[in-house]
Amino acid sequence: MSETLAREDLFEPAFLDRLRTLALRLRKRRQLMRRGSQATPATGFTREFKDYRHYTPKEDYRAIDWRLYARLDKLFVRLYEETQELNLHIIVDTSSSMARPFPEKRRQALRFAVALAYLALSGQQRVSLYSMNETVKQELPPLRGQGNIEKIIQGASHLNFDGFTDLTRCFENYRPSRQRYGVIFVISDFFGRDVNTAAEAVSRAATWPGEVHFLQIMHPQERSPELEGELELAEVETGEKRRFWLTKKDVQRYIETFDAFADNLGRACASHRIDFFQCSTVEPFEERFLDMLVRGSALTGSA
Repeated sequence: MSETLAREDLFEPAFLDRLRTLALRLRKRRQLMRRGSQATPATGFTREFKDYRHYTPKEDYRAIDWRLYARLDKLFVRLYEETQELNLHIIVDTSSSMARPFPEKRRQALRFAVALAYLALSGQQRVSLYSMNETVKQELPPLRGQGNIEKIIQGASHLNFDGFTDLTRCFENYRPSRQRYGVIFVISDFFGRDVNTAAEAVSRAATWPGEVHFLQIMHPQERSPELEGELELAEVETGEKRRFWLTKKDVQRYIETFDAFADNLGRACASHRIDFFQCSTVEPFEERFLDMLVRGSALTGSA
Protein backbone atom coordinates (compact mmCIF):
# COMPACT_ATOMS: atom_id res chain seq x y z
CA MET A 1 0.00 0.00 0.00
CA SER A 2 1.73 3.13 -1.20
CA GLU A 3 -1.05 5.72 -0.69
CA THR A 4 -0.29 8.38 1.89
CA LEU A 5 -2.37 10.16 4.49
CA ALA A 6 -2.87 13.88 4.29
CA ARG A 7 -1.71 15.99 7.21
CA GLU A 8 -5.29 16.80 8.21
CA ASP A 9 -6.08 13.08 8.40
CA LEU A 10 -3.56 12.75 11.22
CA PHE A 11 -4.37 15.94 13.08
CA GLU A 12 -7.27 18.30 12.94
CA PRO A 13 -6.10 21.85 13.75
CA ALA A 14 -8.37 21.99 16.81
CA PHE A 15 -6.83 18.86 18.29
CA LEU A 16 -3.30 20.10 17.64
CA ASP A 17 -4.18 23.25 19.58
CA ARG A 18 -5.41 21.14 22.49
CA LEU A 19 -2.24 19.08 22.32
CA ARG A 20 -0.15 22.25 22.62
CA THR A 21 -2.07 23.14 25.79
CA LEU A 22 -1.53 19.65 27.17
CA ALA A 23 2.18 19.84 26.43
CA LEU A 24 2.44 23.10 28.40
CA ARG A 25 0.66 21.54 31.37
CA LEU A 26 2.97 18.54 31.32
CA ARG A 27 6.02 20.78 31.08
CA LYS A 28 4.92 22.74 34.15
CA ARG A 29 4.34 19.47 35.96
CA ARG A 30 7.88 18.29 35.15
CA GLN A 31 9.32 21.58 36.41
CA LEU A 32 7.48 21.21 39.72
CA MET A 33 8.73 17.66 40.13
CA ARG A 34 12.34 18.71 39.58
CA ARG A 35 12.25 21.06 42.57
CA GLY A 36 12.32 18.14 44.98
CA SER A 37 14.59 15.11 44.99
CA GLN A 38 13.33 12.39 42.70
CA ALA A 39 14.66 8.87 42.40
CA THR A 40 14.76 7.55 38.86
CA PRO A 41 16.42 4.64 37.06
CA ALA A 42 17.16 6.92 34.16
CA THR A 43 20.56 8.13 33.06
CA GLY A 44 21.60 10.95 30.78
CA PHE A 45 21.19 14.21 32.65
CA THR A 46 22.33 17.57 31.35
CA ARG A 47 22.61 20.96 33.02
CA GLU A 48 20.78 23.86 31.43
CA PHE A 49 21.58 27.46 32.33
CA LYS A 50 18.75 29.10 34.27
CA ASP A 51 19.87 32.43 35.83
CA TYR A 52 22.56 34.39 37.72
CA ARG A 53 22.76 35.39 41.36
CA HIS A 54 25.31 37.16 43.53
CA TYR A 55 28.20 35.13 44.88
CA THR A 56 28.45 34.66 48.66
CA PRO A 57 31.77 33.92 50.44
CA LYS A 58 30.64 30.44 51.59
CA GLU A 59 30.10 29.19 48.05
CA ASP A 60 32.57 27.31 45.90
CA TYR A 61 34.59 29.93 44.03
CA ARG A 62 34.67 27.64 40.98
CA ALA A 63 30.99 28.54 40.37
CA ILE A 64 31.90 32.19 39.71
CA ASP A 65 31.34 33.45 36.18
CA TRP A 66 34.69 35.19 35.63
CA ARG A 67 33.73 36.58 32.24
CA LEU A 68 30.81 38.40 33.79
CA TYR A 69 33.13 39.64 36.57
CA ALA A 70 35.49 41.10 33.94
CA ARG A 71 32.61 43.10 32.47
CA LEU A 72 30.77 44.18 35.63
CA ASP A 73 33.46 43.97 38.32
CA LYS A 74 30.96 42.00 40.44
CA LEU A 75 30.88 38.35 41.45
CA PHE A 76 28.03 36.23 40.14
CA VAL A 77 27.45 32.50 39.99
CA ARG A 78 25.56 30.73 37.25
CA LEU A 79 22.47 28.75 38.23
CA TYR A 80 21.68 25.54 36.39
CA GLU A 81 18.70 23.26 36.22
CA GLU A 82 19.19 19.53 35.80
CA THR A 83 17.12 18.16 32.95
CA GLN A 84 16.74 14.53 32.03
CA GLU A 85 17.38 13.77 28.39
CA LEU A 86 15.02 11.15 27.06
CA ASN A 87 15.03 9.44 23.72
CA LEU A 88 11.54 8.57 22.55
CA HIS A 89 11.55 5.56 20.24
CA ILE A 90 8.28 5.12 18.31
CA ILE A 91 7.93 1.77 16.54
CA VAL A 92 4.95 1.51 14.20
CA ASP A 93 3.81 -1.87 12.89
CA THR A 94 3.60 -1.41 9.11
CA SER A 95 2.46 -4.90 8.19
CA SER A 96 -0.58 -5.45 5.96
CA SER A 97 -2.91 -6.27 8.85
CA MET A 98 -2.51 -2.70 10.14
CA ALA A 99 -4.13 -1.34 6.98
CA ARG A 100 -6.22 -4.13 5.44
CA PRO A 101 -9.09 -4.74 5.54
CA PHE A 102 -9.55 -1.98 8.12
CA PRO A 103 -7.64 1.20 7.14
CA GLU A 104 -8.90 2.83 10.35
CA LYS A 105 -6.17 0.92 12.22
CA ARG A 106 -3.46 2.63 10.19
CA ARG A 107 -4.90 6.08 10.85
CA GLN A 108 -5.32 5.46 14.59
CA ALA A 109 -1.77 4.10 14.91
CA LEU A 110 -0.23 7.06 13.10
CA ARG A 111 -2.19 9.57 15.15
CA PHE A 112 -0.83 8.01 18.33
CA ALA A 113 2.69 8.07 16.88
CA VAL A 114 2.53 11.75 15.88
CA ALA A 115 0.90 12.81 19.16
CA LEU A 116 3.61 11.07 21.20
CA ALA A 117 6.28 12.68 19.04
CA TYR A 118 4.74 16.11 19.53
CA LEU A 119 4.81 15.79 23.32
CA ALA A 120 8.43 14.68 23.28
CA LEU A 121 9.57 17.38 20.87
CA SER A 122 7.79 20.09 22.85
CA GLY A 123 9.70 18.89 25.91
CA GLN A 124 13.04 19.10 24.05
CA GLN A 125 13.39 15.31 23.95
CA ARG A 126 14.79 13.40 21.00
CA VAL A 127 12.39 11.39 18.85
CA SER A 128 13.17 8.47 16.54
CA LEU A 129 10.61 6.86 14.22
CA TYR A 130 10.79 3.21 13.20
CA SER A 131 8.71 0.91 11.02
CA MET A 132 8.24 -2.76 11.88
CA ASN A 133 7.21 -5.70 9.72
CA GLU A 134 9.68 -8.44 8.80
CA THR A 135 12.34 -6.38 10.56
CA VAL A 136 12.69 -3.01 12.29
CA LYS A 137 13.83 -0.07 10.15
CA GLN A 138 14.69 3.43 11.35
CA GLU A 139 12.66 5.81 9.20
CA LEU A 140 13.90 9.09 10.71
CA PRO A 141 17.09 9.89 12.65
CA PRO A 142 16.73 11.27 16.19
CA LEU A 143 15.06 14.69 15.95
CA ARG A 144 14.89 17.36 18.60
CA GLY A 145 12.95 20.62 18.75
CA GLN A 146 9.29 21.37 18.25
CA GLY A 147 9.93 22.62 14.73
CA ASN A 148 10.58 19.04 13.62
CA ILE A 149 6.96 17.94 14.11
CA GLU A 150 6.32 18.47 10.38
CA LYS A 151 9.10 15.99 9.56
CA ILE A 152 7.47 13.48 11.88
CA ILE A 153 4.05 14.02 10.29
CA GLN A 154 5.46 13.66 6.79
CA GLY A 155 7.50 10.60 7.75
CA ALA A 156 4.50 8.93 9.37
CA SER A 157 2.10 9.70 6.53
CA HIS A 158 4.49 8.15 3.96
CA LEU A 159 5.02 4.85 5.76
CA ASN A 160 4.31 1.88 3.50
CA PHE A 161 2.05 -0.74 5.07
CA ASP A 162 2.71 -4.14 3.51
CA GLY A 163 4.05 -7.62 4.23
CA PHE A 164 3.90 -9.55 7.48
CA THR A 165 5.13 -9.00 11.03
CA ASP A 166 7.88 -11.16 12.47
CA LEU A 167 7.54 -10.12 16.11
CA THR A 168 10.19 -12.51 17.42
CA ARG A 169 12.82 -11.37 14.94
CA CYS A 170 11.96 -7.69 15.30
CA PHE A 171 12.04 -7.71 19.11
CA GLU A 172 15.24 -9.72 19.15
CA ASN A 173 17.13 -7.54 16.67
CA TYR A 174 15.93 -4.12 17.80
CA ARG A 175 18.53 -2.55 20.08
CA PRO A 176 17.95 1.09 21.10
CA SER A 177 21.04 2.98 22.19
CA ARG A 178 22.22 2.21 25.70
CA GLN A 179 23.89 5.61 25.95
CA ARG A 180 20.68 7.42 26.92
CA TYR A 181 17.52 6.42 28.75
CA GLY A 182 14.74 5.52 26.35
CA VAL A 183 10.97 5.54 26.33
CA ILE A 184 9.84 2.98 23.75
CA PHE A 185 6.33 2.77 22.32
CA VAL A 186 5.45 -0.18 20.09
CA ILE A 187 2.21 0.52 18.21
CA SER A 188 0.84 -2.66 16.67
CA ASP A 189 -1.99 -5.17 16.57
CA PHE A 190 0.60 -7.76 17.69
CA PHE A 191 -0.73 -10.39 15.30
CA GLY A 192 1.93 -13.05 14.77
CA ARG A 193 2.25 -16.48 13.20
CA ASP A 194 -0.02 -17.92 15.89
CA VAL A 195 -1.86 -16.72 19.00
CA ASN A 196 1.15 -17.31 21.26
CA THR A 197 3.77 -15.45 19.21
CA ALA A 198 3.25 -12.01 20.77
CA ALA A 199 3.31 -13.22 24.38
CA GLU A 200 6.46 -15.26 23.73
CA ALA A 201 8.20 -12.28 22.09
CA VAL A 202 7.63 -10.06 25.14
CA SER A 203 10.63 -11.51 26.96
CA ARG A 204 12.87 -10.12 24.23
CA ALA A 205 11.35 -6.66 24.50
CA ALA A 206 11.96 -6.79 28.25
CA THR A 207 15.73 -6.63 27.57
CA TRP A 208 15.47 -3.22 25.91
CA PRO A 209 17.05 -0.44 28.00
CA GLY A 210 14.40 1.94 29.19
CA GLU A 211 10.67 2.18 29.69
CA VAL A 212 8.62 0.04 27.31
CA HIS A 213 4.97 0.51 26.31
CA PHE A 214 2.88 -1.75 24.07
CA LEU A 215 -0.08 -0.04 22.40
CA GLN A 216 -2.44 -2.49 20.72
CA ILE A 217 -4.65 -1.11 17.95
CA MET A 218 -7.68 -3.22 17.05
CA HIS A 219 -10.83 -3.02 14.96
CA PRO A 220 -14.01 -4.35 16.64
CA GLN A 221 -14.62 -6.85 13.84
CA GLU A 222 -11.21 -8.42 14.46
CA ARG A 223 -12.52 -9.56 17.82
CA SER A 224 -16.14 -10.14 16.85
CA PRO A 225 -16.44 -10.77 13.09
CA GLU A 226 -19.84 -10.46 11.45
CA LEU A 227 -19.44 -13.67 9.50
CA GLU A 228 -21.51 -16.80 9.11
CA GLY A 229 -21.98 -19.58 6.57
CA GLU A 230 -19.63 -20.73 3.80
CA LEU A 231 -16.73 -18.32 3.32
CA GLU A 232 -13.35 -18.02 1.69
CA LEU A 233 -10.98 -15.99 3.87
CA ALA A 234 -7.61 -14.58 2.80
CA GLU A 235 -4.75 -13.93 5.21
CA VAL A 236 -3.79 -10.34 4.37
CA GLU A 237 -0.12 -10.69 5.35
CA THR A 238 0.71 -13.98 3.58
CA GLY A 239 -2.00 -14.16 0.91
CA GLU A 240 -3.00 -17.66 2.03
CA LYS A 241 -6.67 -18.52 1.36
CA ARG A 242 -8.91 -21.02 3.11
CA ARG A 243 -12.55 -22.00 2.84
CA PHE A 244 -14.67 -22.26 5.98
CA TRP A 245 -18.17 -23.02 7.08
CA LEU A 246 -18.74 -20.83 10.12
CA THR A 247 -21.57 -21.32 12.58
CA LYS A 248 -22.48 -19.02 15.46
CA LYS A 249 -20.70 -21.43 17.81
CA ASP A 250 -17.55 -21.20 15.68
CA VAL A 251 -17.64 -17.41 15.86
CA GLN A 252 -18.10 -17.57 19.64
CA ARG A 253 -15.10 -19.90 19.97
CA TYR A 254 -13.10 -17.46 17.85
CA ILE A 255 -14.07 -14.56 20.15
CA GLU A 256 -12.96 -16.57 23.17
CA THR A 257 -9.65 -17.37 21.48
CA PHE A 258 -9.11 -13.72 20.58
CA ASP A 259 -9.83 -12.60 24.14
CA ALA A 260 -7.40 -15.22 25.46
CA PHE A 261 -4.77 -13.91 23.03
CA ALA A 262 -5.15 -10.35 24.35
CA ASP A 263 -5.27 -11.49 27.99
CA ASN A 264 -2.11 -13.59 27.60
CA LEU A 265 -0.29 -10.68 25.98
CA GLY A 266 -1.37 -8.37 28.79
CA ARG A 267 -0.22 -10.81 31.48
CA ALA A 268 3.11 -11.37 29.73
CA CYS A 269 3.67 -7.60 29.60
CA ALA A 270 2.76 -7.20 33.27
CA SER A 271 5.17 -9.94 34.30
CA HIS A 272 8.01 -8.08 32.53
CA ARG A 273 6.95 -4.60 33.71
CA ILE A 274 5.87 -3.52 30.23
CA ASP A 275 2.85 -1.22 30.03
CA PHE A 276 0.09 -2.73 27.87
CA PHE A 277 -2.69 -0.49 26.56
CA GLN A 278 -5.47 -1.34 24.10
CA CYS A 279 -7.31 1.03 21.80
CA SER A 280 -10.16 0.28 19.41
CA THR A 281 -10.49 2.18 16.16
CA VAL A 282 -14.04 3.22 17.11
CA GLU A 283 -12.94 4.88 20.36
CA PRO A 284 -12.35 8.66 20.28
CA PHE A 285 -8.65 9.16 19.67
CA GLU A 286 -8.18 12.15 21.92
CA GLU A 287 -9.84 10.52 24.94
CA ARG A 288 -7.85 7.32 24.58
CA PHE A 289 -4.61 9.22 24.09
CA LEU A 290 -5.17 11.10 27.33
CA ASP A 291 -6.16 7.85 29.07
CA MET A 292 -2.82 6.40 28.03
CA LEU A 293 -0.88 9.42 29.30
CA VAL A 294 -2.40 9.41 32.76
CA ARG A 295 -1.17 5.84 33.29
CA GLY A 296 2.28 7.35 33.80
CA SER A 297 5.49 7.63 31.80
CA ALA A 298 8.84 9.36 32.01
CA LEU A 299 7.71 11.11 28.82
CA THR A 300 5.10 13.04 30.82
CA GLY A 301 7.14 13.33 33.99
CA SER A 302 4.82 10.93 35.84
CA ALA A 303 6.80 7.69 35.88
